[in-house]
Amino acid sequence: MGPEYDDPEPDQGVPAPAKAPRDIAYRDLISTLSLVLVRHGVTDLTVAHVLSGGGVAGPSLNAAGRVQAAQAADAVYRVGRQTWAPLTPVTRILASPMQRAQDTAGALGRRLGLKVEVDERVREVNFGAWEGLTAHGAFERDGDLIRLWDDGEVRAPGGESLGDVVERMRVFARELCAEHALACEAEDVPRTIAVVSHAVAIKSFVAAVMGFAPGTVARIWPTPASLTLVQLRVTPQGELWDAHLLALGVPTA
Repeated sequence: MGPEYDDPEPDQGVPAPAKAPRDIAYRDLISTLSLVLVRHGVTDLTVAHVLSGGGVAGPSLNAAGRVQAAQAADAVYRVGRQTWAPLTPVTRILASPMQRAQDTAGALGRRLGLKVEVDERVREVNFGAWEGLTAHGAFERDGDLIRLWDDGEVRAPGGESLGDVVERMRVFARELCAEHALACEAEDVPRTIAVVSHAVAIKSFVAAVMGFAPGTVARIWPTPASLTLVQLRVTPQGELWDAHLLALGVPTA
């Protein structure tokens, strides 16, 4: 029988097994910040497939949109209570200043008993000269420019590109993480925020935190009054460490 050897003691200079970077980083993360991104209900322009952006106040919800807003409010109320158990209930509502988003957010505020905070950061893309046109109308006006816009390569005439909105949402995410870290200095607990916004803004937020190229934004489509759930992992310094896309465009009707 061969010689027996004792296990080495820690002071003998034997290194411990290396940990994966994620394992090391997780030791220093604060509680998660979750977002429930709610697309507004339908307007008459939504039904007509007219481009309605963030450059104007825009229309109010129509009758169908108001029903959708109430259904979305019920769905958001259930988050952290009856559904999506790992998340905590929503304690804050941010909403685009556009009228359709404010109408939808109002339904959420009444259902959850929360004040709605108007937030310019989550307004819809500015369509510029294409405002009030259909996609076909924009093509008739400017030819292939709208196809290049879809690919994230150019700005709408007098408006924004998809890359502009992705960058705006990247800044928004960073600022939310910094706010969350500051709140966690007083009480380090998970938090969930509802954000009532628009199709392009919501999918641009997903692209921003998941690292997708702006050209992918046009291939994502959250339907009206749907929920998109994203969970952000944040460092104590308020930096976004990682993001998980939990659900995209979940219908609430």
